[in-house]
Amino acid sequence: MRFLELGTEVEDALAPYAAVDRTPAEGRCWVTAHMVAGLDGCAAVGGRVGALSTAPDKALFADMRTLADVVLVGARTVREEGYGPIRLSEERSATRVARGLTPAPPLAVVSRSLDLDWDSRAFADAAPESRTIVVTCADAPAPRLARAREVAEVLVAGEESVQPDDLFRQLAARGQQRVLCEGGPSLLGELVVAGHVDELCLTISPMMGGDPLPVAVFPPGAPLTGFSLRHVLGEDDTLFLRYEVDRDD
Repeated sequence: MRFLELGTEVEDALAPYAAVDRTPAEGRCWVTAHMVAGLDGCAAVGGRVGALSTAPDKALFADMRTLADVVLVGARTVREEGYGPIRLSEERSATRVARGLTPAPPLAVVSRSLDLDWDSRAFADAAPESRTIVVTCADAPAPRLARAREVAEVLVAGEESVQPDDLFRQLAARGQQRVLCEGGPSLLGELVVAGHVDELCLTISPMMGGDPLPVAVFPPGAPLTGFSLRHVLGEDDTLFLRYEVDRDD
């Protein structure tokens, strides 16, 4: 065991994350999960993440989207957090454009029921070059599926439910191989069990007393997944941990 001591100051908090090689295997995606938790493991306060997120976390959370080809979110999280289309600062957008990418990555919403507000900002305010994507299954209600196709791109991945293997195969074929998953806990648990999470960026917020909801929710009997710690950053009392999945195990 060792003490972790404060090291060299990092001028750009995104730089250590941008330096990571996220080149996926052919036909696959590299999936980064980005979550925040309190000291007691809670992942929300009153059903929302905002109260847990400190100023340094909010800044990094926004900037991490710069590195993604697509931002993947569960429908419940979109509803409860009031998601709109992804927006980046002018500086971060310019960085992406210089790399031949769109100014911001598209939002991709996972929903079997398609119980979504099609007039919300997530759909109505999306830029044409980053149109919101809806990920659903073949058994989704037909009227809602037709409506989704009017306001978004639609990926049908699975018959009775969304199948991660099918989803990421389709995203890889579209060239959207670097996926940033922002939750919620049920979606994250499903992706981990399916073996599709490569990296977890976990912010530890210096507070306790939120909802009894963990960062990830797993079905009964789910196997354990091992992670290796790659780096630790800190600002004020907030910790930023980056882990990668132990594929060899």
